[in-house]
Amino acid sequence: MVECMATYKQIFPTVLFLCICLGLSTYAENLTLPDCASRCGNLSIPYPFGIGKGCYRDKGFEVLCRSNDSILVPYLGVTGSLILELSMDRVRVQGWSVTNCFDRSGNGDRKTVMLNPSSSPFTFSNTQNILSAFGCDIFAYITDPDDIQMTYLTGCVSLCNSRTINLNVSNGTCAGIGCCQIAIPSRLKAFKLKVDSINIQNRSWAFDFNGCSFAAVDDGQFSNTNKLATSYMTGSLNYTGSSSAVLDWAIGEETCEEAKRNASNFACKDNSKCIDSSNGQGYQCRCLEGFRGNPYLLRGCQDIDECKGLNQPCNETATCVNGPGYYYCECPPGLGGDGTINGSGCLLLSPNGANGHSFVLVAIIMGATFLVGLLLPQEIVSRLYKKLKKRRTIKLRRKFFKKNGGLLLEQQISSGEGRVDRIKIFVTKELVKATDNFSNSRILGTGGSGTVYKGMLTDGKIVAVKKSIIVDESQIGQFINELVILSQINHRNVVKLLGCCLETEVPLLVYEYISSGTLSHHLHDDMLKSSISWEHRLRISIEIAGALSYLHSSASTPIFHRDIKSSNILLDENYRAKVSDFGISRSVPYEKTHLTTLVQGTFGYLDPEYFHSGQFTDKSDVYSFGIVLVELLTGQKPISPTRSEEEKNLAMLFISYLKQDRLGEIIETLVLNEAKKEEVLVVAKLAKRCLKLVGKKRPTMKEVVAELEGLRTNQEGPYLGQNCNETKSLVHHRHPLSSLSLSGPR
Repeated sequence: MVECMATYKQIFPTVLFLCICLGLSTYAENLTLPDCASRCGNLSIPYPFGIGKGCYRDKGFEVLCRSNDSILVPYLGVTGSLILELSMDRVRVQGWSVTNCFDRSGNGDRKTVMLNPSSSPFTFSNTQNILSAFGCDIFAYITDPDDIQMTYLTGCVSLCNSRTINLNVSNGTCAGIGCCQIAIPSRLKAFKLKVDSINIQNRSWAFDFNGCSFAAVDDGQFSNTNKLATSYMTGSLNYTGSSSAVLDWAIGEETCEEAKRNASNFACKDNSKCIDSSNGQGYQCRCLEGFRGNPYLLRGCQDIDECKGLNQPCNETATCVNGPGYYYCECPPGLGGDGTINGSGCLLLSPNGANGHSFVLVAIIMGATFLVGLLLPQEIVSRLYKKLKKRRTIKLRRKFFKKNGGLLLEQQISSGEGRVDRIKIFVTKELVKATDNFSNSRILGTGGSGTVYKGMLTDGKIVAVKKSIIVDESQIGQFINELVILSQINHRNVVKLLGCCLETEVPLLVYEYISSGTLSHHLHDDMLKSSISWEHRLRISIEIAGALSYLHSSASTPIFHRDIKSSNILLDENYRAKVSDFGISRSVPYEKTHLTTLVQGTFGYLDPEYFHSGQFTDKSDVYSFGIVLVELLTGQKPISPTRSEEEKNLAMLFISYLKQDRLGEIIETLVLNEAKKEEVLVVAKLAKRCLKLVGKKRPTMKEVVAELEGLRTNQEGPYLGQNCNETKSLVHHRHPLSSLSLSGPR
């Protein structure tokens, strides 16, 4: 019997492999169409890219191979960009940068770099690229090149402090002093890159130090080199190093589901799967697990023979058996286990007691396996492999759960402290189904910290699911602590956190869904502009102030929001305000008055005091709220490239008009027509106090709420729109109005 089983052990792997895999060719790397050039210089060119007509899928994937000093160099045909790397999911190209120099007054030759491949398959990677700037008292930003009004997309500020600039520049720190960085938006296909002087103070010392500035949209490597720092310190800013940017690419503009309906034009071939683009429209193809090659070519994905090569998956006792897209490790007769190096290996089965017939049992099982292997089609064998894959997925999810602080969260929930039991821990499958596998069609919005999707749970409840971009493992404990604190917030004007999912690579947060978009959308979108009445604006300001007052002084632990802005204020169907996005919020013990952190937030809303000191207080939230008040009064954006250089910053512009008794010239027409004179005066003066440069001089949010609530009971005073002639004068002639001066009603 032993001799028979030994013979079986020798022939079983060979017979099984031949029966299942007969006719399959061995893997040979072929990434291009037949008779097409596979390389340009040292760079491999995989299909759907190609050199020459008939070698690429469509014009967007054309590669131009040009001679440069007798060296062949590849360029993207649609953009003319130099290709540095080309892979099956993205392309790295030479980056885009701009250098501008200003005089002591902030004037200078403002150069612009514009990239507009909007008709191409490329999108700027929001996970690989950043906007970086280097210089003194400058604002670097990108705008939409197709928008006549030059809509501001994102930007960052670099200030200078004569005492700290040397230290920060020389050690590579890029946190707002001498250098700044910020994430770029997702789905970005085109932009204009600019650098302007902030012009908020005399630039004399900055000019004497170095009047030039540098900005780039790239993978961030330029700011990590000492070349730029050295040239800046010497006053030259002659940066000659190369920068690079990463472009994501996708096939067409359809989703996988839509593309599959047109089989003749569907790009994904056999043994491959389709994946919707995570950064815009279109889709990409990937070889199935266990296969490798080019999924865009016929027979491009070929089986990986895991049993060949140096890195054997099976231990020395087991035999490795390869199949189409899978493998397994077979233990010899008398031994059991998975046979893998990293698993249980092959273990000796007991010949005694209940297991006395185990050897015979193993023989029977192996014989049956042999027959099944001969008879079962590949599809069924693949199903068996998928079950093994499912096991690995479960293990991976458990690993992510532990990494993301799941055990710590479970501990806090089981301890019964506070109201932590409000947190629901969702499973991945539930949220994948709710968001249609995080389909692009479900995206509600994208920010620097992640993307928000609309989802529907199995009980029919509509939710918003936030998928973070990056998680800092060193701050998992703090993340769980913040999660617990936010779950305990119970305020009608704060978006409710329903739960989280920790089984994914980065945590997923589940919030209540608010239906009518953001306050920013309603104030600044041309289609909706002036859609919010003054009555609603006043109530919205009271609701936001009430929510912040609650966070600062009434919550179980004080919370600083740190990113109050109109785009983080959601509105329901009745225009009720909900404060959202606690991505950079922090809880503060009652005995502490401030946090010392890296400067984070949104330019235009940032407290100048926090900007210079790095110390965030409750009064920093007050400053940001003051900007929102000014937006409600004026309908204008905090930062707008369409305004002149002196009027670009809304806070400075608003204060300037107040000082000159020209308030009526900056107030939005709708407010002029609907609001009472004294209401506008009270809100304007309150906004001015919130925008004081010294934090201690600003009111608390409690005081703000009390003052705004007082307007509700004050029904006296004529409406600004009561006198048609007066209103016409206000809006069209823009005469200075003593009746709207800071001295108040006379």
